[in-house]
Amino acid sequence: MAETRNQNDGILPVQSLRVAADAGVILSGDNDFIDGQMQPASLDLRLGAEAWRVQASFLPGADSTVAQKLDKFAMHKIDLSAGAVLERGCVYIVKLQESLALSADLSAMANPKSSTGRLDIFTRLITDNALEFEAVSKGYHGPLYAEISPRTFSVLVRAGSRLSQLRLRRGQPHISDDMMQDLQRKVGLVHGTDAPDIRDGIALSVNLAPDTQSGMIGWRARKHAGLIDIDAPASVSVNEFWEQLTSDDLTAGGLVLNPDEFYILASREFVTVPKDHAAEMRAYDTRVGEFRAHYAGFFDPGFGVAEIGATPTRAVLEVRSHDVPFLIEQDQTVCRLVYEPMSAIPETLYGSGGSGSNYQSQGLRLAKHFIQD
Repeated sequence: MAETRNQNDGILPVQSLRVAADAGVILSGDNDFIDGQMQPASLDLRLGAEAWRVQASFLPGADSTVAQKLDKFAMHKIDLSAGAVLERGCVYIVKLQESLALSADLSAMANPKSSTGRLDIFTRLITDNALEFEAVSKGYHGPLYAEISPRTFSVLVRAGSRLSQLRLRRGQPHISDDMMQDLQRKVGLVHGTDAPDIRDGIALSVNLAPDTQSGMIGWRARKHAGLIDIDAPASVSVNEFWEQLTSDDLTAGGLVLNPDEFYILASREFVTVPKDHAAEMRAYDTRVGEFRAHYAGFFDPGFGVAEIGATPTRAVLEVRSHDVPFLIEQDQTVCRLVYEPMSAIPETLYGSGGSGSNYQSQGLRLAKHFIQD
């Protein structure tokens, strides 16, 4: 029997996000929404002026608000109005400018923006009474907070800085392995592999073959580097913050990931997100190795789509090993890309006019803050 779904279910596109804002489902606090804040399938969330340095990460739990937890665990309050430095290795909670008043059929989920992940800034959304990060339950009415922990570089942020993004979902859209296989046949969700592994998403593997022009296989972050202004693109030198990895860095056919060092690598596969779907990168099962390859999880409709002018586009992998050195090898699966249907095709696709995309047709692309040829 063919699988069916309610045609109104799915991820809300940009035009529906505008309607939700006009209807008071998404609230912007004392500030109007700004140009470029609404992406094809997501909304950029802005830091407010209130931040707290906290002892540890936390979830409020079913019987508590974030504010009540902050009364117990906050070390000191920080004013972000004129900007402030968030130090690497520390944990902060920031109240966001946006809040939500969801209807009973709407839920939401969040992820760091691409540039946030590529700077190794661990960022997660928290709501009142939350039992898990990044997820907003159906019918939620209340404020939104971001937990922020820079892992490699200290960063300068201010009220209005955008580190994370939010998607709204109507219903419980589900795409089965059979539907994914059908999409792969018709659209070609990934290219560059003869037999894609489709099980609860489509597998992405690492590419360690040197680039034909530069000879590079990736980047490794330098320790004890300088400060990055989160709102200043193309403002700092690559070489001050990163070292290039080449084939000379390979050992026994693979790359040894040093514990608690941060790497930017690329997928072997080229990725396409058709205009009527959105995708999310999810960390692969750690039973295959003690490393994590996931920060920025959202891929918008239009990513890597040739008909809107994209050349073959790899997924960038933000990789960190934990506890022990780990040898990662060519074609090793590191994460999965999970697709979901859109409730409607977005008026603007990723990489097309007005979407503000930075990473269409990317290769080994660092965050937009670095001056990179």
